[in-house]
Amino acid sequence: MMYTIIFNMCNQKPPDDHSGRLYDKYREIVQEYISSMVLPSLREKHGEFMLQELVKCWMNHKVMVKWLYRFFNYLDRYFVYKWNLPSINEVALTCFRDMVYEELKGKAKDVVIDLINRERGEMIDRALLKNVIDIYVEIGMGQMNYYVNDFENDMLAATAAYYYRKASNWIMKDSRPDYMLMAEYCLRKEKERVSHYLHSSSEPKLLKNVQNELLIIYSSQVLEKEYSGCSSLLIVNKVFDFTPRIMT
Repeated sequence: MMYTIIFNMCNQKPPDDHSGRLYDKYREIVQEYISSMVLPSLREKHGEFMLQELVKCWMNHKVMVKWLYRFFNYLDRYFVYKWNLPSINEVALTCFRDMVYEELKGKAKDVVIDLINRERGEMIDRALLKNVIDIYVEIGMGQMNYYVNDFENDMLAATAAYYYRKASNWIMKDSRPDYMLMAEYCLRKEKERVSHYLHSSSEPKLLKNVQNELLIIYSSQVLEKEYSGCSSLLIVNKVFDFTPRIMT
């Protein structure tokens, strides 16, 4: 019924062709929904509760866009195509990006990075993290610049800072074999972290960061530690052999 009404409104001769007005009205409807329903529910929540609400709103938004497309797809197939305009799906996703994502991306990133740091010592909701991080990927509509610039760069910097603090403590109190085992353990856990909730493109960058903080920076200190029964040459080889083995 709704599709038929829209079809008829778009198949009139000018000035009775309402295609342009319907296209603009579609954007207005989505913006009004976000302003009146989505943003108020998000602004009143903080921390993990804000992340949970953000994920729920994003999922609901995608469902809404899917159903609206059933009614407005005639606009896509003819009016949008004729005038080379953004598709109605792009319009709806852009509204969410401009109104919701841009407002909350920084707060969400800070909470996510805090959860990642906490997960290195305790259990956290990995499914929630994955769903939030997926928003950074999906909001780019095929481009990774939002994920990289709004999340990944700061996540990598926070990871480097985390392991810088840890390494400075471990190198002072642990024996050489214990330190090497801890370094290998950390590299393996970071690779697992990627598989659980980070985008796969982050893996080489993340492992390089961790290797640098744990092994490259402290390679001379590691070699200076007492280690009976193993030659320095073997230790050097082991230090620089970690990442290739971890990444396979």
